[in-house]
Amino acid sequence: MIYVASDLHGYPLESFLQLLESVGFNEEDDFLYLLGDLVDRGNDGAELLKWASVQSNVQVLLGNHEAMLLSCSFLFDEVNDESLSNLSVEKMELLSTWLANGAAPTLDGLRKILKEDPDVFFGIMDLLQEAPLFEVLEVNSRRFVLVHGGLENFRPDRRISEYLPDEILWARPDLNTEYFTDGTILVFGHTPTHTFHPRYNGKPIITKSWICIDAGVTAGNRPILLRLDDLQVFN
Repeated sequence: MIYVASDLHGYPLESFLQLLESVGFNEEDDFLYLLGDLVDRGNDGAELLKWASVQSNVQVLLGNHEAMLLSCSFLFDEVNDESLSNLSVEKMELLSTWLANGAAPTLDGLRKILKEDPDVFFGIMDLLQEAPLFEVLEVNSRRFVLVHGGLENFRPDRRISEYLPDEILWARPDLNTEYFTDGTILVFGHTPTHTFHPRYNGKPIITKSWICIDAGVTAGNRPILLRLDDLQVFN
């Protein structure tokens, strides 16, 4: 079975593992795609990253929060007078942007891991540096495209690989947005479903061409786990 979740934003690892256990998720038969934004917004997500980095049947896609984290990877270098003096205006702006998007808990959590177990820390960084922007897969003869935020400036004749990172990571479709017309379904998070309309609070939005699975964990909702084989929703 193929499962997808997104925008966990530091959701407690134990609670997420309980959700996986409730559907019988196992390494031999199942695969999980996490569509980015495991970190920030009140909880650091370090334990989620640590867990995902050692799972053989879990693929993390890059989210905009992971992209901001990577843009500030200089924060984990050795701090000394020289490195501080070389903190350019550009780096300060990158840090300011990340902090404004809830980075502080993540920064603290990763620094703790770096201090206690550098090998684990560098495993996490490798995971994020290698995280793809998209995945294309076929499940039960149905084609899915997995991304974090959507496809900005969408054209049906445009290859997925031609989209710029920001067009994937920061896209925010609305309820009238239509993507593919050939039956392909775009699956994404990034925009909490309750922001489309309050009636979707904590629930996925499923249309003919796309599915949004950002349940709004930071608003107190439980994450959505979507099974692509039959589009069954669990949370």
